[in-house]
Amino acid sequence: MNENRDIIQKADFLLANLAPGGLLQPAQADRFIRLAIDASRLLQLMTRVDMRAPKEDREKIRYGSRALRKGTEAVALPVGERATPDTSKVQLDAELVKAETRISFEAMEDSIEQGNFENTVRDTLAERISLDLEDLAVNGDTALGTGLLSTLDGFRKQSTTNVVAAGGATLDRTVLKDTLKTMPSEFRRDKRSLRYVTADEAVIDYQESIGDRATPLGDDQVQAMESRPFMGINLVDVPVFPTNLGGGTNETEMLLSDPGNMLFGIWRNIRMDTDKDVSAGVMIIVMSARVDFKWAHEPASVKTTGIIAV
Repeated sequence: MNENRDIIQKADFLLANLAPGGLLQPAQADRFIRLAIDASRLLQLMTRVDMRAPKEDREKIRYGSRALRKGTEAVALPVGERATPDTSKVQLDAELVKAETRISFEAMEDSIEQGNFENTVRDTLAERISLDLEDLAVNGDTALGTGLLSTLDGFRKQSTTNVVAAGGATLDRTVLKDTLKTMPSEFRRDKRSLRYVTADEAVIDYQESIGDRATPLGDDQVQAMESRPFMGINLVDVPVFPTNLGGGTNETEMLLSDPGNMLFGIWRNIRMDTDKDVSAGVMIIVMSARVDFKWAHEPASVKTTGIIAV
């Protein structure tokens, strides 16, 4: 019993240094955020916004029409021919999310003795939080009412301006082409910055459709770990994309955009609170953060629905 008490005291001391007053120090919070982002395929492609407050406005400025005019030497352009930018704001409104982990006294003892306790706490939580944040970013829907995914609307729910119906087709070049042609031309000039983002199962179908071709390209694709780009645009397979949509509960969706258009806002005041259950022999660690996901410019995205995935 005294041994357990010593372990708890050591853990309490280390955690107090990690998060004095319940808040991670800025460098520690930054490291934790990086750990979570690096563990996710999608989060690491997004634009991370370190929010200075739970609510933060991001200014948008763009020229949606022609700026150049025919000029005359030493004569200013008439007022009606002067370019005026479109300005607006995107508000990031960080919502509260929490994660809890329980570490046994025995695991704590081993970790403390090896000098890895703080890393164990961060790494264990960051790995789990990474997957959950990715799930929230893709599948968040406030209409759900309860549960993590009801916290905020994710990118699939937010993408409403440009929508393509695949009509129950598996992912192939035709679906990819239709999706690309639906993207307004001004946003697909630099195709190298765009990404198709969809379920792993859909990407496998596309990879197989290329592999069916009786050519060296088809042979190479069958053996490849990654799918070949379409029109220079890479496909990103994200396991949290749903595959149970549609009337047959066998469909998924796909997003096309520059991932930099996806804003991942996080308020850096990350809390870490601890408790212990002596009877169960575990240390309880609860981490709280505030996050938001928003399109920087939603019309620069395309959502394709009705893709057969299973």
